[in-house]
Amino acid sequence: MSLIELFLIAVGLSMDAFAVSVCKGLATRKISAKHLFLVGIWFGGFQALMPAIGYFLGSSFENYITSFDHWVAFVLLAFIGGNMIREAFSKDEDSVDDSFSIKTMFIMAVATSIDALAVGITFALLPGVNILAAVLFIGCITFILSGIGLKIGNLFGLKYKAKAEFAGGLILVLIGLKILLEHLGVIGF
Repeated sequence: MSLIELFLIAVGLSMDAFAVSVCKGLATRKISAKHLFLVGIWFGGFQALMPAIGYFLGSSFENYITSFDHWVAFVLLAFIGGNMIREAFSKDEDSVDDSFSIKTMFIMAVATSIDALAVGITFALLPGVNILAAVLFIGCITFILSGIGLKIGNLFGLKYKAKAEFAGGLILVLIGLKILLEHLGVIGF
């Protein structure tokens, strides 16, 4: 997996955390450095932890699915990306309060990182993935983008939430499609 692909996956995965951070910024009257650090640590930490867990789960049954692993990777990434795109067009309002309590942040961090668990399973099925580098990269990108999202939400409101979810979903679907097409021999990079 190339550095560009890993970067795009990291950005795609971080879009849920970014979108929730935008909402959190909207709900928070005054943003402090502590708030920026908290959203970064919670969201970045869980976005790093979940693919690591998924990788080890996927590694345990990798031998049983190697003949169709490219389809599993495609379906997982397409499903996650499609769900993010659907949420971008949803008219449902997410209710986010201004609490930064452990309970609130834990629930939001887990909710925004479930898709990263599935991506971790995908990583186990792909050749040449350095999982340590991947999870650190994903965690750092999410840390940064969560802080940016909190600040943007505080300054501009919900204007960018749907666009962020759509972009993240599209990136994941396209990477899944690329994995499938490469394995089928349709394209070669």
